[in-house]
Amino acid sequence: MVRNDNVKIIPLGGVGEVGKNMIAVEYGNEIIIADCGLAFPEDDMLGVDLLIPDISYLRRTKKKIVGYVISHGHEDHIGGLAYILPEINVPIWATPLTRGLIEGKLREAKLLDKTKMHTFEDGDTVQVGGFTVETFLVSHSIPDAVGLAITCGAGTVVYTGDFKFDQTPVDGRVSNFAKMAEIGGKGVLVLLSDCVHVETPGHTPSEQVVTETFRRIFGRAEGRIIIATFASLIARIQQSIDVAEEYGRKVAVVGRSLERNVAIATELGYLRSRPGTLVSLQELGRGDAEKAVLIVTGSQGEPTSVLNRIANKDHRSVKLQEGDTVIVSATPIPGNETAVSRIINNLFVQGAEVIYSAIDRVHVSGHASSDELRLMLNIMKPKYAVPIHGERRHLVMYKKLAVSVGIPPENVVLPENGAVMQFGPERGSIVERTPSNLVFVDGVSVGDVDHVVLRDRQLLSQDGMLLVVLSIDRQTGHLVAGPDFISRGFLYEGEEYRVTEEARELVRRTFQHDGNIPSEWSWAHRKIKNSLGQLVYQRTGRRPMILPVVMEV
Repeated sequence: MVRNDNVKIIPLGGVGEVGKNMIAVEYGNEIIIADCGLAFPEDDMLGVDLLIPDISYLRRTKKKIVGYVISHGHEDHIGGLAYILPEINVPIWATPLTRGLIEGKLREAKLLDKTKMHTFEDGDTVQVGGFTVETFLVSHSIPDAVGLAITCGAGTVVYTGDFKFDQTPVDGRVSNFAKMAEIGGKGVLVLLSDCVHVETPGHTPSEQVVTETFRRIFGRAEGRIIIATFASLIARIQQSIDVAEEYGRKVAVVGRSLERNVAIATELGYLRSRPGTLVSLQELGRGDAEKAVLIVTGSQGEPTSVLNRIANKDHRSVKLQEGDTVIVSATPIPGNETAVSRIINNLFVQGAEVIYSAIDRVHVSGHASSDELRLMLNIMKPKYAVPIHGERRHLVMYKKLAVSVGIPPENVVLPENGAVMQFGPERGSIVERTPSNLVFVDGVSVGDVDHVVLRDRQLLSQDGMLLVVLSIDRQTGHLVAGPDFISRGFLYEGEEYRVTEEARELVRRTFQHDGNIPSEWSWAHRKIKNSLGQLVYQRTGRRPMILPVVMEV
């Protein structure tokens, strides 16, 4: 590794947004990557399945990359690996549960045999290229979450991952304060800190709050209980199983990703249940409703999730019954509020009792509130502080908090995705910017869908389409057949004849000429689109996508 006094840090996702977390740390001629997540699309991103980080910078510096180090197993930190590994295939280091969840995803993507995996545990020190990486356990809503201290010749960069300081975690493993104090005592150049919950004063409540709420709900529920949560929220799944066992209920998990994660966590010893508690959906259906619990996907309103299909009455195996209680055990991620509200309303329409975070403590955040963020700053005592994992308002609020504990304002850098930050003994600042565009995953296509495609999809969804088909004589330019019109999602039954007759006459006039035959007919496409667009808007007030098909015969 070439020695110098500066280290570069490049957030490729997770800054100014929630999701697709990915950070590159560059020193000399080597780069190490912390996390590789995904994000879910907003409502107006029609047909888009997922978003992943823009890795343009990594493509240019591919030969420098020595490995990925992963903080924990949530989708916004590991979900991008299956899409990015085909281009950036370097070894991955992760804790046992996180590794198991990654391997499950890579096996499904047929990438596992091509990927080198390594395991580290709480308190370990590993060498990744020229970087020394130390791990420290943190509390989060999934077991085996760690922060990472990445040391190079310029100093130590601490990456907190997602964290909070829960003194009574579900798995009984509290944050490793001794290791954190040791790292802070040796000196920290840069602290990269989770900040998404900075607006909340005090401390984030313990996961045990949710356990107590579940006990109250289970105690009064007369029928089935359906719990919707994230597929990777292992702590919440454990709480659901524990309380179900207290009340003599059997549990079925429904949803492909949920079933896969439960199997992995159980095999690795991170999810515990008594013999006979976990059963298949078919076996659960043969028992009494008051003894049944279903854990399902869909807490964020995902269109293909189990809860969404139940709410829309199109799940083939699960139909809501009188007396059912549905618990939505999550807070909507920004951008998902409308989808979640729609599901909750549909569940109420079907007569279910629905309990969600706005009316009861069925969810607590896995992220540090303001006092915990201050404590992390005081433990690490960094020269520079950089907030990550949050929207712009969270970053700005974190800067105020960091200044309040003694960090000079000029030493708190507020980045954007693609900002190349450089830190050294004298100064820390943004020195350049690399492309940071939205990269869409649409089916098997990665990065092929752009804003033009999305705009076309939005136009089609709003005002529909008008297809104009006609044939012209190649020699004379005269109209031979048509025009015929095909419309979708545009004309109402009562207005179709009137509008198409006017449009037909307008197109015919377009081909009345003085005998001078154009050398090519692209002008006809433009003329038809422009003139029809004006006519249709005047008659209907709508702007459909107009597609002329001109055939020469």
